[in-house]
Amino acid sequence: MRPARPPGRHMARSLARGWAIPVGLLLAHLAGVGPWGAAQAQSPSLAATSPAATPGAAKTAAPNPAVPRMGPPRTMAPSGVDPDPAFTAYQRGRYRTALDLAVSRANAQGDPVSMTLAAELLSQGYGVRQNPTVAREWYEAAAAKGNPDALFTLGAILMASPSAANKDQAVDFFRRAAENGNARAAYNLGLVYLQGQVAPKEPAIAAEWFKRGAESDQPDALYALATLYRDGNGVPQDPVESARLLQRASEIGNDVATTELAIVVFNGTGVPKDEERAAALFRKAALQGNAIAQNRYARILSAGRGAPKDVIAAASWHLAAKAQKLDDPMLDKLVASLTPEQRAQAQTRIKPWTPAPAY
Repeated sequence: MRPARPPGRHMARSLARGWAIPVGLLLAHLAGVGPWGAAQAQSPSLAATSPAATPGAAKTAAPNPAVPRMGPPRTMAPSGVDPDPAFTAYQRGRYRTALDLAVSRANAQGDPVSMTLAAELLSQGYGVRQNPTVAREWYEAAAAKGNPDALFTLGAILMASPSAANKDQAVDFFRRAAENGNARAAYNLGLVYLQGQVAPKEPAIAAEWFKRGAESDQPDALYALATLYRDGNGVPQDPVESARLLQRASEIGNDVATTELAIVVFNGTGVPKDEERAAALFRKAALQGNAIAQNRYARILSAGRGAPKDVIAAASWHLAAKAQKLDDPMLDKLVASLTPEQRAQAQTRIKPWTPAPAY
């Protein structure tokens, strides 16, 4: 069985795959910062949510009309200390209270984590209407104090800019964020050096940044590094190490890594060959919605290799993958060979979680 080549090996597929998509949008999306939303009306209380002062704040391009979601700040209080009230309110969904508390602490103490939380709330419109302009001011204030999450988010914003100077600054922000422990920034730097559009193409440097992300269990970095070891790109070819990294990425929920791991297990590349284990891995990723896994699992079920032969289930998984624009003429023939009743059964099985195309 060949390595997975989803509309993914040449299109961006959640990891270090695919480079047809403009690198700026690729980096912002793949880093897990979430969707870009349209700017909305300004906050009714801007004075209360702007930084009191931002000495030394990063001077960057004009505010982007949309700010990527970076997720909540990771640390609000040292271990063993009561959680910060603003973050507690955030976790409980009391966003307006969280914003007021974060702004108060940021203004009174110059706390960069509170600044970052305020920026997140404003950028996403939690508790108030979205205000990317003021959110960016808070991100810049936090970044000026070295906050890695703020540096990462500003890097993602700048990388989406058409300006080459902004992209260069984005790389600098990613580097500073990664050096301060942001694993997603390390992963993005790996992409930068693997792609070679924003910085020189240096697979060995890309591998070093992916290693940093992988050390923190960043799932995309684990998968990306696994592909480099698989191909001998920037690192010595090592199928055993590649399989180990895929295993870890799979354990923490990366469905693309699970799919690739299933393929190497099916083929016995770097691990003992085990078709039953491969089938179970394909099923795991298929249930997560991975189209390649759905296709491969359908083929396994159609052939009865690693799992009992079940043509109706095979047709069902094929229809699921086909609904995601992944075609397979061989499985089309299998579906065509079914009776109308069998086709109906196949389509019924996938209705609860994915639309089936009409036949």
